[in-house]
Amino acid sequence: MLTKSKRNKTIDFTEEEGKEYLKRCIFAGSENDFALSTIENKVICGDTFSILPALPENSFPLIIADPPYNISKQYSTSKFNATGSKEYYAYTKKWLDLTLPLLTQNGSMYICVDWKSSIVIGQILSEYEEQKKLIIRNRITWEREKGRGAKANWKNCHEDIWYITKSENYTFNIDSVKIRRKVIAPYKTDGIPKDWNESEDGKYRDTCPSNFWNDITVPFWSMSENTAHPTQKPEKLLAKLILCSSNPQETVFDPFGGSGSTAVTAKKLGRKFCTIEKEKKFCAWAQYRLEQAEKDSSIQGFEDGVFHQRND
Repeated sequence: MLTKSKRNKTIDFTEEEGKEYLKRCIFAGSENDFALSTIENKVICGDTFSILPALPENSFPLIIADPPYNISKQYSTSKFNATGSKEYYAYTKKWLDLTLPLLTQNGSMYICVDWKSSIVIGQILSEYEEQKKLIIRNRITWEREKGRGAKANWKNCHEDIWYITKSENYTFNIDSVKIRRKVIAPYKTDGIPKDWNESEDGKYRDTCPSNFWNDITVPFWSMSENTAHPTQKPEKLLAKLILCSSNPQETVFDPFGGSGSTAVTAKKLGRKFCTIEKEKKFCAWAQYRLEQAEKDSSIQGFEDGVFHQRND
């Protein structure tokens, strides 16, 4: 058995080692009725397709979904196998049909995808928009700086996030997600800085974010948020979505919980949360991280209400 470096903070323990954390999760098939008061601030352990129909409709003002991409991937005891476009279309439509009714009328939803899955999900969302079920607001692209080079193709170094709302009435807190950039060519009008400020770290400008994000660091072994989950999303990325599209004490829902990154980030930012994950080991990791968040609510790359550029 390999011994981890002292600097290696990766969360990776067995289901047996995490049994105490599992006791604080909700399990499908128990006496719990899945009322909103029951599931708030809880990790639900079970199959999302079985649990979604039991959840109360119009309950969540923000939903962040990170479903399996159409790539063969091992998730602890289960494996998602890549399929054809028609099969992945049916899979996606199935969970979306169950999830959309849970969104409040003034709610927002973000769906994480890779470039290939994005083609299928974009098609489905367009069909829903034509049926007046939702409004497609944008498609965010974020840069993954990790990954090995490809010899016979362009290296995949980006992923997409589809942004939709139920109506024209929705939350968008732009001042909460501005990014701090260094000012290279400071300009003054009558000796007064034009749209920039200065601190001990130099001249800077807090700018409105675009739909391309190149300031995200994918979790790695020396970061406290890192887990051994194969498709973990960065807390900084999730923080942008949560701060912009929800308000304090509102509930953020994630139907594909993984190691709990959405729930943990929501808790750190003063929101309630609810998440579903079928792998017991991942549920234990999520519960562990939620309890650690009570001691440390910091988010890498986000400090004093400001998102900072990535340090390359």
